[in-house]
Amino acid sequence: MIVKEIIRETESSMKKSIEAAKREFAEVRTGRAHPGLIEGMHVDYFGTPTMFKDLASVSIPDPRTIVIQPWDASVIPEIEKTISGSNLGITPMSDGKIVRLSIPPLSEERREELKKVVKDMAEKSRVSLRSIRREANDKLKKMKADKAISEDDEFKSHEGVQKLTDEYIKKIDVLLEEKSSALMDMG
Repeated sequence: MIVKEIIRETESSMKKSIEAAKREFAEVRTGRAHPGLIEGMHVDYFGTPTMFKDLASVSIPDPRTIVIQPWDASVIPEIEKTISGSNLGITPMSDGKIVRLSIPPLSEERREELKKVVKDMAEKSRVSLRSIRREANDKLKKMKADKAISEDDEFKSHEGVQKLTDEYIKKIDVLLEEKSSALMDMG
């Protein structure tokens, strides 16, 4: 049935929105080292934007250090340039074989700023989910207007779309709560 396909597409779009939010949240620095801080960055590798994970191994030897060991040492200057130009506020150190990032503890003021940033990210994700809901509901209204579905089917489908929206907004709220807690954790 066409209605089930619309619900399936809606859920698929919402899942993608959640994954995007997770990636965005991972790039916000807490006081602890984790690979997500740099994994989404692209390094210019011989003219091709390449992700860190595709050209180096990334390890976390302790809670405040990230070690990047490229498979090709000639890319180290580009790695350093990429990290220095990012909004992480971290200066990379290299010995010619590896790049070491020391994660300084966050000040209380910076933690509060970052909490606002992740709150804004969460709100943008919620807006995205509501937009997906609106698109699905518009398709359902059009189907009813075209007499492809009954009024009852349209009503039940709207309820299903709303249920999905509520479920995925809760997931965003959980992600926000987890990230906010991580930001306030002095680690």
